[in-house]
Amino acid sequence: MFIDVSTILNIIWKGLLVGIVASAPMGPVGVLCIQRTLNKGRWYGFVTGCGAALSDIIYALLTGLGMSFLFDYLSQNVFYLQLFGSALLFFFGLYLFRSNPLHALRPPSGKKGTYLHNFVTAFLVTLSNPLIIFLFIGLFARFAFVEPGELVSETLTGYLSIVAGALLWWFCITWFVDKVRNRFNLHGILYLNRIIGGIVMAVSVLGFIFTLLGESLY
Repeated sequence: MFIDVSTILNIIWKGLLVGIVASAPMGPVGVLCIQRTLNKGRWYGFVTGCGAALSDIIYALLTGLGMSFLFDYLSQNVFYLQLFGSALLFFFGLYLFRSNPLHALRPPSGKKGTYLHNFVTAFLVTLSNPLIIFLFIGLFARFAFVEPGELVSETLTGYLSIVAGALLWWFCITWFVDKVRNRFNLHGILYLNRIIGGIVMAVSVLGFIFTLLGESLY
């Protein structure tokens, strides 16, 4: 069966973007990841991120499965769906900008624990927050991630790209924190969250405008 390379690349691009945006907010697991990177080492922080990524892909699959039952409605209301996705992302970005992730700081543990322990605890922390589904709904709607008529290979590529995007984010953030550990101030988490929130709001506003103009931003 012929596979359109441009379609696959577009799916990969969207999946990477969804994975990064879903992982970037400095919520409890983000703070935990940075804390472990500083206190235990980079790879403990990265394994923590991997645990969060596993939980994220479970919620992404649940979101995609739920939206797949609405294919007919989605295909007929793409305009309103993208407006809704943009609005949802804007309020999510505003919430990030105004929130203080330092409240999620925990007293550092005296023991490193195993990689498996760090992985599982991060997975459970992220899994305990089902509100992430609303973020995925906004992302899927804004980027038209779930579309009728997709091949199984395209769907699989999309979800693998989400995982890759999440892992890429955790790899980069733990690398950065490890490199600047001697100069890193935990208050930098607050500024990072505001930057991420500002970017999400800016992208959502652009998406809203482009949708009203009848053009595609992505």
